[in-house]
Amino acid sequence: MARKKHFILSIDGGGIRGLIPLRILESIESRMAHRGVILPMHACFDLMCGTSTGGLIAAGLSAPKPGGRKGEAVATIADLRTLFEAEARDIFTPSIRYRLARFIANPFTFYDEKLDARPLERLLKERFGWTSIASALTHLVLTAYDIENRKPVFMSNTPQHNGAAPDDYYIWQAVRAATAVPCFFEPARVENLTCRREEALIDGGVFLNDPSIAAYIEARKLGWEAEDIVILSLGTGHAPEHGFPYADATAWGAPGWFSAAKGAPLQAIATHGQSATTSYQAEWLFGELGKARFIRLDGVLPADAEDMGNARPGNMITLNGAADRIIRDQTILLDELAEMLIDAKAPREDDKEIVNAA
Repeated sequence: MARKKHFILSIDGGGIRGLIPLRILESIESRMAHRGVILPMHACFDLMCGTSTGGLIAAGLSAPKPGGRKGEAVATIADLRTLFEAEARDIFTPSIRYRLARFIANPFTFYDEKLDARPLERLLKERFGWTSIASALTHLVLTAYDIENRKPVFMSNTPQHNGAAPDDYYIWQAVRAATAVPCFFEPARVENLTCRREEALIDGGVFLNDPSIAAYIEARKLGWEAEDIVILSLGTGHAPEHGFPYADATAWGAPGWFSAAKGAPLQAIATHGQSATTSYQAEWLFGELGKARFIRLDGVLPADAEDMGNARPGNMITLNGAADRIIRDQTILLDELAEMLIDAKAPREDDKEIVNAA
């Protein structure tokens, strides 16, 4: 009898570029449907792990929908695609009123580098309600960083290294924290429901933009054998031609390195560098061990499409084009993934007979 496979979904940070991994998931879902199998993503992946926008996607696909049917997630892939392609414009477009209020409060603040978090918070509250991570429909891990206590935070429903239950958080607040990108959003103040304290958290992309190795560790803590693990790691695209010229960088000073108007250079360099390093290390490590299977899908973007806050319609076309190229170039691999998921997750006739007999 074949051993049971455990599938892990890991999604990088990248702001609006989260549309790319979302399209790849849509393609896998479509391939499964063409083979007669329709399953929600939380029934396909035994663990979902995401940083920043990847955390938003993972949470949307695995959080229980308030007032929904049993096993119904907050969002479908189609719902999330609408969020990225249409609703995100309201989140990434700072209002004149907000900028003016920030300037009046502190005229020396680089107020044009901030986005108003309130539209995002309203959306998250409306979609996720007051459910907590403990109630997620599959294993879920979101990354953040505690700026007051100077430590990484993994908000999850997987056990800690000693087997104890993890700290619990409201999902909407966890997503708000996971997407609190410095230079764009203010830190999030979230409630630790287990310890009954508030924490000040920012986007986990500051230390772990590609969370694939962290996801693997969480899987091993669950007792899954390495040879039974399949990791699908999805990037959000990168722009090799989007360099930062030496002459410009030497003239920036501190404000320039953090300027959202310049694409937040320090943030962009740090997150891309971490993702590139982690994906390289993961491919080498898992290949060397020869046990867990690691699949990494990422794409190349034109220079002007790397801005994580560019939600304009023209950029949506560009990002969809990048996703189309990945899907076209990886057709055989995506077909294989769909077949693997069907083989591991689709209900079988003998399973149905057992359920009916019960």
